[in-house]
Amino acid sequence: MITRRARDARRTLTRATALPFLVRCGIAVCGLVAMAVAWPFALFGTQYFVPLAAVALYPAFAPRGRGATFAALTVIAGWLVDTTQDSPVVLWRVLAIAAALYLGHSLTALAAVLPYDSVVNIDVVGLWVARALVVVLVSAVLTVFALGLSAELAGGPFLVATVVGLAGAAGATLLIARLVHRP
Repeated sequence: MITRRARDARRTLTRATALPFLVRCGIAVCGLVAMAVAWPFALFGTQYFVPLAAVALYPAFAPRGRGATFAALTVIAGWLVDTTQDSPVVLWRVLAIAAALYLGHSLTALAAVLPYDSVVNIDVVGLWVARALVVVLVSAVLTVFALGLSAELAGGPFLVATVVGLAGAAGATLLIARLVHRP
């Protein structure tokens, strides 16, 4: 069984083309960046980071499973562990984790439908990555803007506006989900 898997892995690597391989490398880089930024810095470079790196790299090898979700939950758990141990919540870390998780998730979705040996035009992958980067940039700008407003508008009205905004986002999500599953 092990020799069969090794033979299959070797055949897959010999048949792989450049762009699907680069997409999977992008998933690995995003996962490692998110994991390294989220978990306490003292773990980076120790033997304790090896299982975290394995979790971060798994979606690059198997993008169709639940590995990306498990990796994202591991990143979030690391951020929670680090921030509850007297580490301050810093904006650059939050933005870096969010950007790496979103880019990794988006590339995992692309890799899930992109076979290893497919011949793909660079425009397809380039436009996919460009759209993901635009989403990351817009989200970062809106986050910084909202944090700036929240500092000045703190109080009861801001809390009510936040709850109404979250209810609106939940309602929009439910509406889109119903429209997608409509016959």
